[in-house]
Amino acid sequence: MTANGIASIGECMLELSGQAGPNWRMGFAGDTFNTLWALHALSPDRPATYVSAFGDDPFSRDQIGFFAQNGIGIGNSPVIAGARPGLYAITLTGAERAFTYWRSDAAARQLASDPAALAKSLENQALVYFSGITLAILDDAARKTLLAAIATARVAGSLVAFDPNYRPRLWQSREAAQAAILEALAVADIALPTFPDEQMLFADETPQATAERLGKQVGEVVVKNGEDAALVALNGTTQPVPAVHVATPVDTTGAGDSFNGGYLAARLAGHAPADAARRAHQVAAAVVQVRGALAPFEVLRTAFEG
Repeated sequence: MTANGIASIGECMLELSGQAGPNWRMGFAGDTFNTLWALHALSPDRPATYVSAFGDDPFSRDQIGFFAQNGIGIGNSPVIAGARPGLYAITLTGAERAFTYWRSDAAARQLASDPAALAKSLENQALVYFSGITLAILDDAARKTLLAAIATARVAGSLVAFDPNYRPRLWQSREAAQAAILEALAVADIALPTFPDEQMLFADETPQATAERLGKQVGEVVVKNGEDAALVALNGTTQPVPAVHVATPVDTTGAGDSFNGGYLAARLAGHAPADAARRAHQVAAAVVQVRGALAPFEVLRTAFEG
């Protein structure tokens, strides 16, 4: 069977976003899900799978139902009796966001609890994507199970993409994060780091330094840097790709995740890395002009082709 699907691994949470007055709007989001959302919008002919673990409460059922309504499956992800999803709330100062989390007992922490089911979910995938947050929510044993499953999928022909997405509060120590992320890079074909994260974690002085360091492990690297140019590095050659300036962003939540989705969709469609980064910038610029992490599919498609 030809590998055609796209799979993203991690934690999708309940998202509360602020509205006028005391009211909140509930949705579903999380870094790797946000990327899959954009990927699925831009690669609609590819089966999309979100690989995680889920509870059996009403919120989990609604989450799985939301995925299905939008053409996203959960593969062989376990559904665990008595478990529930994590929750986060977004508060905004202008367009800049802050997050408050409730996730310590989230079902997604058990996504590698059934190695056979995890491996089955990663079969026949053209692309497997995961992040440093995926790693951070797992204990050491589960992390090793996950990386082994991804390595097996890669040997079977899957392209593997990884965003280190360093969040200090999720790790016991900086050293633990460094070690886990280096192990993940060893099974990746494409790395999608963000420069301020890499500067914090590995003390890189410039995006070029990040690209050079990661390029020793990964053949294709795209260093994101907010409103500054992204740096595309392929086989030792680097090229800056300017970002798209948005004068009055509404909400920057999910911008980097959607960039990843746009970039990976373009690469799967055969676009060269620099053109993929250009399209990814357009997608990210569209996302910051809507509230929440998930822009409507048509908004993403228009931006991608624009």
